[in-house]
Amino acid sequence: MSQQQPARSGRSARSALPSPRSNPPSTPSTSDPDAYPTSDARPTPNSRPSPSPSPSPHTRPGPSPSAGSPVLVEPVKTVVAGVVREAAVPAFVPEVTHGSLGDIPFDNAAQAPTETVLSRKQPDGSWRDVTTTEFASAVLATAKGLIAHGLRPGDRLAIMSRTTYEWTLLDFAAWAAGLVTVPLYPTSSALQARWILHDSGATACAVEGVEQARLISGERSQLPGLAHLWQLDAGAIGQLSASGRDVPDEAVARRRSERGPTDIATLIYTSGTTGRPKGCVLTHANFFAEVDNGIELLHPVFRAASTEPAATLLFLPLAHVFGRMIAVGCMRARVRLGHAPSIQTEDLLADLASFQPTFLLAIPYVMEKVYNTGRATAETMGRATSFDRAARIAQRYGEAVEAAEHGTGPGPGLGLKAARALYDVLVYRRIRAALGGKVRYVICGGSPLGHRLAAFYAGAGVAVFEGYGLTETTAAATVTPPLGPRLGTVGWPLPGGAVRIADDGEVLLRGGQVFAGYWDGERGTITPARTADAWFATGDIGALDAAGYLTITGRKKELIVTSGGKNVAPAPLEDRLRAHPLVGQCMVIGDNRSYITALITLEPDGLAHWRRMHKKQDVPRQELCRDAALLAELGRAVEDTNKLVSRPESIRRFRVLPVDFTEESGHLTPSLKLRRAAVAKDFAADIEELYTKE
Repeated sequence: MSQQQPARSGRSARSALPSPRSNPPSTPSTSDPDAYPTSDARPTPNSRPSPSPSPSPHTRPGPSPSAGSPVLVEPVKTVVAGVVREAAVPAFVPEVTHGSLGDIPFDNAAQAPTETVLSRKQPDGSWRDVTTTEFASAVLATAKGLIAHGLRPGDRLAIMSRTTYEWTLLDFAAWAAGLVTVPLYPTSSALQARWILHDSGATACAVEGVEQARLISGERSQLPGLAHLWQLDAGAIGQLSASGRDVPDEAVARRRSERGPTDIATLIYTSGTTGRPKGCVLTHANFFAEVDNGIELLHPVFRAASTEPAATLLFLPLAHVFGRMIAVGCMRARVRLGHAPSIQTEDLLADLASFQPTFLLAIPYVMEKVYNTGRATAETMGRATSFDRAARIAQRYGEAVEAAEHGTGPGPGLGLKAARALYDVLVYRRIRAALGGKVRYVICGGSPLGHRLAAFYAGAGVAVFEGYGLTETTAAATVTPPLGPRLGTVGWPLPGGAVRIADDGEVLLRGGQVFAGYWDGERGTITPARTADAWFATGDIGALDAAGYLTITGRKKELIVTSGGKNVAPAPLEDRLRAHPLVGQCMVIGDNRSYITALITLEPDGLAHWRRMHKKQDVPRQELCRDAALLAELGRAVEDTNKLVSRPESIRRFRVLPVDFTEESGHLTPSLKLRRAAVAKDFAADIEELYTKE
């Protein structure tokens, strides 16, 4: 983490950046045993300074180094019957009142014309930097092309592609032209793509390659409103630019001037675990509230505190709000952004090594994969014992640093520091090398990383900021604050936001990043999804600790109620079990049953390593599912997982399946969430055996 003084326990780190506004004051806890405050606890933001001359009215100063130690802002807490039921953190930045995301490239070019904001991978594997001026010119040319094709303000442009430069270019060009972008996962089926294109009312669609072009072409007879289909790897960007040559620059400037923060920026469709995906309406204001407060909070990440400029390589899908938010945030903070379209292990490792990011956006699976691959490599070399000791040292070190930052411990002792220094050379450096060599920070979300793995990475020299959010909250609604981590939690509300725990344990969220509502495709209107006092019910179950840190235990609708009346949240058990190198996916079962069981699939790379170590390369997978040694190892993983819960909540039996849960099989969503109903239906016989055979 940054070389700043440790924060006091229970406070959020805020950077003391040069700013004309004053710092919001720290606010003590309040206690109301009967009711919640009826007014918004957030202080009114200080008035915004008069903008300097620029192409848009909401220009703000670019990134600058910290002027001193961070200011720590304590969340406002509401206590009911001795339990924290609400936490809120005041906004760190004024609300944006003019302009749109489409202004960002032009503002950047006006303020820092030669600064690098992107890097594009070249055929030889090198990276070519793209300056703010170059990118603004490309956005302008592409926006003019969209206008030349007859797209009007508010029209929807769908994008179906892997994570590429062209995706981000089209996103900003569409916004500059006054359009609304609609992301599609590149792996979407014809049925999924048709539904989203139909429901959103998309006028145009850009796809990456010929496979997606054929898929969409096959559906066009049922999509009469889809007037344009462009193929990116067939030169679509160049074609758009050429078609817009006769469109004056003023046409784009006029479109930009007509858009405001409350206009729709994008329709992002939820993954649809139980039904058809719903379109979440996210405005330009939602993104500004999310990224501007996030940049200020995560100062070490977005505003490099050393001589190494901040940079990140994005490999998560831009169809997901998490990746999209980071792309916008990097552009807003002028952080160098690269795109990695392939997530195949060899391709991604090569891209990380050549790009050398300083921070990454990742889901827990990626962090688990790096850890498990490191241990497998050590085991292959006969050094598993050494790796395990290094892991324990890193975990102890990370926990000691956390305790010191919260004022509950003295920090790492001399012996622990010496041991960590030794293993830094032997083990931790290799872990960091797998991430590109220069990574010092990871923003992690999607599901809990877990206390042990978070402590390991902290001890290994990579600070992990865990967050929690949904598509409906423009990604992060909470995040672990720098200098105030609490391992195993998802942190405090993002500045400007609030978290409330309802009587039944459901997490409620409020803030500028919470969406406008769900898209009603039939009427072309927005259906509000917030209460009269602006709270959004997430459907997740969680709790706030005494300092206001949030912990998520699972989905409300996934809560298992056993025949004995015991409520069991499956997510913590599944997340812990999935961290084992042999486990690919798992689903915990037990609703209206006498005890808890689990279905487990095997992780291909972990299984391949296990085969080599046990000399069972030729044993068919079907037989391995009954192999005594493999079952014993998985049994130990289940026993370790059961330490999280009481006996009635523990997994009593499990079944190893010879197949994978995949998106293609219908068992996972594009964002890798379980389709529980589909799994339960397809493996009903296996589930019954778990309850009928002893």
